[in-house]
Amino acid sequence: MRDQQYISFSLDDHLFGIDILLVREIIRNFEFTPVEHAPEGVQGLLNLRGQIITVLDLRGVLGLPPGRPEDEQHCIILKTSDETARFLDGEIVTDVAGDETVGVLVDDIADVILVGQGDIEAPPANANGVDGDKLSGVAKLENQLLLVLSMRKVMENWASRNRGKYAGISR
Repeated sequence: MRDQQYISFSLDDHLFGIDILLVREIIRNFEFTPVEHAPEGVQGLLNLRGQIITVLDLRGVLGLPPGRPEDEQHCIILKTSDETARFLDGEIVTDVAGDETVGVLVDDIADVILVGQGDIEAPPANANGVDGDKLSGVAKLENQLLLVLSMRKVMENWASRNRGKYAGISR
């Protein structure tokens, strides 16, 4: 087993982590274009150096209340399953975000956190008000819990809630 590195970020008063190997980049100053009649959770489209990226709000999927205005948020751009395939084949990562590049909105970016594989516990059914079925685990840090997101579960949940609606957004 290997130690895992997580990009940590906050939503509300919760500290979340995403496997660093799933993250393409983090954008601090950005503008996205809202899309009329977009599926629930889609905040808009972002033109990132000529690539159109769907921007999702994690709050709705995680059952958290609406958050900050968009000009106070950050966007984590996730890698596609093609970009992480070599890590999956080598069993370096067990999670994947999806077939399309997406960005997820977060309140604040924190640190890269190194967690020993043995220090990650199974997620509880409810972790401080966050539905545990979207988590791959929980790590106890010195002063708080790191809620490790399963991006596969997050994206599957979002897709199942919006079946048939997503195809209406042109790329």
